[in-house]
Amino acid sequence: MARQFNVPAFYRSPVIGRVKEARRVTDPRKRDLSPSVLDFGPVRFKLARHFGFCYGVENAIEIAYRALDENPGRRLFLLSEMIHNPHVNDDLRRRGIRFLRTTRGEQLIPFDTLTPEDVVIIPAFGASLEVEAELARRGVDTVRYNTTCPFVEKVWKRSEQIGQKGFTVVVHGKRYHEETRATFSHAKEAAPVVVVRDLGEAEDLARVIRGEAGRAFFFERFADRHSDGFDPDRDLRRIGVVNQTTMLATETQAIADLLRRAMIDRYGEADLHEHFADTRDTLCYATNENQDATKALLADGGDLALIVGGYNSSNTSHLVELAAATMPAYFISGAGEIEGPNVIHHFDLHTHARRTTTGWLPARRPLDLVLTAGASCPDALLDEVLHRVLDFFPGARTVEEALAPFERPSTEPA
Repeated sequence: MARQFNVPAFYRSPVIGRVKEARRVTDPRKRDLSPSVLDFGPVRFKLARHFGFCYGVENAIEIAYRALDENPGRRLFLLSEMIHNPHVNDDLRRRGIRFLRTTRGEQLIPFDTLTPEDVVIIPAFGASLEVEAELARRGVDTVRYNTTCPFVEKVWKRSEQIGQKGFTVVVHGKRYHEETRATFSHAKEAAPVVVVRDLGEAEDLARVIRGEAGRAFFFERFADRHSDGFDPDRDLRRIGVVNQTTMLATETQAIADLLRRAMIDRYGEADLHEHFADTRDTLCYATNENQDATKALLADGGDLALIVGGYNSSNTSHLVELAAATMPAYFISGAGEIEGPNVIHHFDLHTHARRTTTGWLPARRPLDLVLTAGASCPDALLDEVLHRVLDFFPGARTVEEALAPFERPSTEPA
């Protein structure tokens, strides 16, 4: 049985929770990726099979709230945002936790103000070795309340393993995302490291591998994305690809396939194992599940999509990208972004800014509304979004009527 975490009740959901539990009972192996449909008559909500808090997020939330309970009267700090959800981070602030750094690593509270009596919580993204060492020098315990996701740590361990075998680590990620900064720091202790953001950058790296572009091109293209002392002539002969766990798994695999082909082009297929390490086992299962479920949800069709999550959430942004390729999609942080049936405020991935759209809700009836969320989004926020949209449909069925198909199957004998 999967571990049950002690997550505060106010993050749980009476509506979404019942749907998830019904699907868990009828499909415990998670083989059915078809969406769940809440039919309110004039509007039907299509929910992805998987979304919301993942293992790593629930683990982090449990530890953070336990730290609050166990340390009354002591100063509590988070290294940076624990997860990328403003509702969760704001609640922790209201309870007295202070943030030492921004998500990009800018200092908010100097480390030299910390004492051994202070409690510092390491976020789910992990911390760089340099930061851990700096905190340790001040006598701060970085172990007791370390919420680093186990799947992030798995990437670190695999990077160390292939580094010890003489492979360079290629990280698919956003160079200044907290997780990638931490992975970069851990990986460079055992191997040369270079970060690629997308397939375009991977293709440029492949050109260097194949000998089509030289050292000058590499250092210009990857100026701030390689470890110190990196030598492309030496360090691109043997590579392995790992990822920032919130990136699109399909893109990571496409990047690995592209670089694998470049190695074959340069060194031949017979000796491929000497030049390319198999690291497919580092892909995060939760990110994979959410992305696969979103694809199945979108394939089922809909009139528009609402994707709920923090605007700086990488995994949520990728769900938005998937949805926007097939239908109008709005990236919202919560129900408060929905001003009315004609006006919605949402985050634009292209401009990286919040914008306002009018006429967002189609007049078609019944309306099929696709609804899902990122891995750091509480289910309670989806409940709020669902009820907010229902306000625009006064003739809709009740929640209990819509939930009737998801009543837990009876275990009584017939």
